[in-house]
Amino acid sequence: MPAKSTGTAPALSTGNGAAARETAFFCRKRMLLPIFPGPRPRAGPASTAPAARPILDKKFEPTCVFSERARQLTSSAIREILKVTEQPDVISFAGGLPSPDGFPVDVVRQAYDRVLATSARTALQYGPTEGYAPLRAWVADSLNRRGASVTPEEVLIVSGSQQGLDLLGKVLIDPGSKVLVETPSYLGALQSFSLYQPQFVSVPGDDGGLVPESLTPELAGGGRFLYALPNFQNPTGRTLARPRREALVAAAARLGLPVIEDDPYGDLRYAGRAEPGLLALAGECGANVIHLGSFSKVLAPGLRLGYICASRPIIHKLVQAKQATDLHTATLTQMAVHEIVKDGFLDGHLPRVRELYRQQCGFMLDALQRAFPAGTRWTRPEGGMFVWVELPPHVDSAELLQRAVREKVAFVPGAPFYAGAPAHNTLRLSFVTVPEEKIRHGIATLGRLIADTPA
Repeated sequence: MPAKSTGTAPALSTGNGAAARETAFFCRKRMLLPIFPGPRPRAGPASTAPAARPILDKKFEPTCVFSERARQLTSSAIREILKVTEQPDVISFAGGLPSPDGFPVDVVRQAYDRVLATSARTALQYGPTEGYAPLRAWVADSLNRRGASVTPEEVLIVSGSQQGLDLLGKVLIDPGSKVLVETPSYLGALQSFSLYQPQFVSVPGDDGGLVPESLTPELAGGGRFLYALPNFQNPTGRTLARPRREALVAAAARLGLPVIEDDPYGDLRYAGRAEPGLLALAGECGANVIHLGSFSKVLAPGLRLGYICASRPIIHKLVQAKQATDLHTATLTQMAVHEIVKDGFLDGHLPRVRELYRQQCGFMLDALQRAFPAGTRWTRPEGGMFVWVELPPHVDSAELLQRAVREKVAFVPGAPFYAGAPAHNTLRLSFVTVPEEKIRHGIATLGRLIADTPA
């Protein structure tokens, strides 16, 4: 039987200074004994001197040797700005957050209740990596109603479309691989892909979005894929018109270049005419389009549920990567979301969300027209959540942000959205979570600060 602990610390050897220091360090990590500034006193008669105080001036914080990949990681510029906006008196146009007014709280609660009442054993158990079969079938049917031709076996359910980006990076990018992105592009995708050390190539764009004619063999040759958001792009809010979509998939087919179509905002159109997705157009010319979708913007982001639609060989490899990542997406969440959407709930829900966002966008555009000085340009989105602003050339949006935060207004400078040389006179405004009066006050403040910037 092991000897009972006496509660006293083991003695330190003083014959070898290095060994003593190592032992002391080892013990301090486990809070076993105080570390004395000198040799430990020898045993002897009880002393009446006060006990030595442990040296705990600095909190011990264990660390380790990080991988080269980890050392390259940086915090999201948006997430860092959001720390500032946690102050309740800050007007924030920074976060790309859906409006909580569009969350169907009661419907979600009832769906979870029904699943747990009828299928708790299945919902709380491990599930297949590919995802809940009825939800995969629903996704395939939804895409097919929009002109695609896919099967449930070509759908993988993921833990938010951000995980989809990470999995695609894992299976498609080697260090130095050429990856084509829009100019500017979604910051979350740039961060996700950067982990796998690609060589980013910025594809030129204009007020109409990505320019398909720029996809030449010289620019795209050897590219692993092109990443694009054709609908209400983050950060610009721009939408590719149908002629450009057709030209894009035709060029991709001709070049043998896969296209990742990220479409989290496609259901949030509140103006103009809906355009066919790249996935739907791909069949006409044999393009390889990988489609990413999400339930974050149509239901709620806290569900962390998205999907990838791709050819079976690609899905098979993504499944292997996901198995090594998290085994599968939460079964309970998948079943609850299927319970919500299976009978057409979104057909009645989305028009209300679109109307809410249309009003919010109108408030923002009107405020910009009234308050921003001459020489400033901005997009007029037909859907989604963002307005992109081009400031006069002498205005640096990062410096503008510092002045704006002092006056309790926040936004995201444009530079982090560029894979290549950034345009420092750009910024992104998100409008869906800010009340009308705060939109007007915040934009008036920014307009004054822009006008006051010396040339």
